[in-house]
Amino acid sequence: MYDLIIKEVRVDPLVTIDIAIKDGCIYKLGSISEPANQIIDGKGRWVLPPYVESHLHLDTALTSGKPYVNQSGELFEGIQVWNRYKEEFLSHEDVVARAKNVIKMMAGQGVLFMRSMVDVSDPKLTALKALLEVKRTVSPFMDLQLVGFPQNSLLSSSDGVSQLKKAIKLGVDGISAVPHLEATREKGVKSLELCFQLALEHKRFVHIFCDEIDDRQSRFLEVVASLAIETGLHEKVTASHANAMSYYDEAYVRKLLGLLQSSRINIVTAPLINSAMQGRSDSWPKGRGITRVKDLHQAGITVAVAHDDFLSPFYPLGTGSMLNAGHMLLHLAHMTGEDDFDAILQMMTINAARVLGIKSYGIKEGHRANLILVSATNAHDLLRRQPVAELVIANGQILAETPNQETKWSGFLR
Repeated sequence: MYDLIIKEVRVDPLVTIDIAIKDGCIYKLGSISEPANQIIDGKGRWVLPPYVESHLHLDTALTSGKPYVNQSGELFEGIQVWNRYKEEFLSHEDVVARAKNVIKMMAGQGVLFMRSMVDVSDPKLTALKALLEVKRTVSPFMDLQLVGFPQNSLLSSSDGVSQLKKAIKLGVDGISAVPHLEATREKGVKSLELCFQLALEHKRFVHIFCDEIDDRQSRFLEVVASLAIETGLHEKVTASHANAMSYYDEAYVRKLLGLLQSSRINIVTAPLINSAMQGRSDSWPKGRGITRVKDLHQAGITVAVAHDDFLSPFYPLGTGSMLNAGHMLLHLAHMTGEDDFDAILQMMTINAARVLGIKSYGIKEGHRANLILVSATNAHDLLRRQPVAELVIANGQILAETPNQETKWSGFLR
């Protein structure tokens, strides 16, 4: 007796199967006639592994406009607003409530794996302690990883290092540095060296905020890749943003791509916030605000797409939809060719799962029964229309259902 059978779902445009689930795992794929405690008609919808959010800020989410709006839209004013928020409004209950709200919204849209950044510059580590509680609470359906990062710099602030070490003791899964925010290039490099040293010492993965700035001289990505090789951490290293790469000259990019290939690190791009934030100080024509995703992808480097910010001092928009981020990336990366839609879908599923190091991911027998059903025919259709997942199953349990919206016509258009 199976726990659940989903009848008639598509794994590709031409193949329809049934899925049997037992004890939280995908037990059988194919034509299934055995009994089950519950049987769902898949109605020929597309079955996909869940979306994976590889870079989000749960601690800043849903704070946009408080204590005031980031009028310039730039990173540095966003940091100022967030620091004011921490001083005036931040509390354990505040972070827990906002984080749960965001997780609920995103899980309902098919996100079941998430990596959240946590600012650890607050002396009390209020946000981190709150998110550690949230992590435990949502663990039955959401795999949440927490990364401690020094928003106010690691070496250029008086307590950056001590705060990060406290965060490691409290139990963050990964650690970070923000080298382009350090006072000098030299301190930026040292901050990365220290981050990798701590990662090795405490057996953590590394996730760097890297070159999120409109400055062609910001070249910390090469340092991250080099350190990944020297330490042997390789795939356990991720660099987010890398916006300065869009300004580099071609000769240097060729060299950098080779280094990135050798390092085997991951790159996460955040097209929603970076298209809004980057390039504001450029003269016309303004920069696109996105790293060279197509070049990275074609070089065989693992690239994932992330939402990043959600109604925060850094980005006053956001719905929690990974498809929204992917749709924006199609435009910014000039990826509208025949294979590009499948590539970008992989950036929010398979590639992002690789970034998080997720095991047992995908629609395969023996894997954990984490999957979504959506009314779409292929990646192009999915990214073009951005339909919400109609059924979300987490560890074999139905987590959320969203009925397909249909427009009913009256009169002569009926």
